[in-house]
Amino acid sequence: MLNAMSPAVPALHDDLHVPAELAASLSARQPYISPKFLYDPLGSKLFEAICELPEYYPTRTEAGIFDLYGAEIAHTVGTGSTLIDLGAGNCAKAARLFPLLQPRQYVPVDISAEFLLDAVERLRQRFRHIDMLPLGLDFSGSLALPDDVRPERRLFFYPGSSIGNFTPDEARDFLQRVHAQCGRDGGLLIGIDLAKDHAVLDAAYDDALGVTAAFNLNVLRHVNRLLDADFDIRQWRHRGFYDPAQGRVEMHLEAQSAQQVTWRGGGRRFAAGEWIHTENSYKYRESGAVGLLEEAGFAATRVWTDPQHWFAVIYARALSH
Repeated sequence: MLNAMSPAVPALHDDLHVPAELAASLSARQPYISPKFLYDPLGSKLFEAICELPEYYPTRTEAGIFDLYGAEIAHTVGTGSTLIDLGAGNCAKAARLFPLLQPRQYVPVDISAEFLLDAVERLRQRFRHIDMLPLGLDFSGSLALPDDVRPERRLFFYPGSSIGNFTPDEARDFLQRVHAQCGRDGGLLIGIDLAKDHAVLDAAYDDALGVTAAFNLNVLRHVNRLLDADFDIRQWRHRGFYDPAQGRVEMHLEAQSAQQVTWRGGGRRFAAGEWIHTENSYKYRESGAVGLLEEAGFAATRVWTDPQHWFAVIYARALSH
């Protein structure tokens, strides 16, 4: 965990559990790497670059919704909240809302602690009146906020359709954990990517410039560091595509040759053409997104979409237990 007084940023992944988790996932019958490991400092910067690509519509479409309906969203949500930004990254999305939402406290949360602290230090220069408490933690499996986080009017902010990285069952469980932290007057402002033509989705996750490929391949470099592994990144290629049967975009890494990879305490022989699954991104129909929130204990108070109905921003009030 990271706070404003930390003299140094801890290496969040370098705990006793990470090597075991990675070794187990790479040794599975169908090998995989959790998408949270995509976001080391370099991965976070590459994702920033992805958000600037013409093919990657989610960021600009969501931003367009906030530009168009920002005042209405602020009126619905209210001002003076404890704004808890999940997967904050460079904090830019939340910062754009500061003039409208006027939060009393801003709590950005991200797994890439070093990247987060750098972003918050820059943000403090612009918004000195806002109390900021950056937290470097992995909230994918548990969500326990420290006592420094104000309990009043907690507004969880989860943009970018990151909820799509979870399976629907995992997403419901995650949202239930968020609900448990909302208190009696909290809520959730969430961005959710909607189902659309597969050609748009395929291009968004396999861009012509190859930035998404670099982002995906970088996870092997990160694994090499975390697990003392010896993946040769040149022997792998990026695969990103929409699977209509599953209703999700999938990202994989494909071995371009047969190879033996070793890591701390183990290893594996990968056949040519074998895939490592690195990410899912589920796409929802609007009714399905609302239903998911309701299952987790929220009431979807308002839904805003872009003119093409490619993306939805939803404010959901936490119902009492």
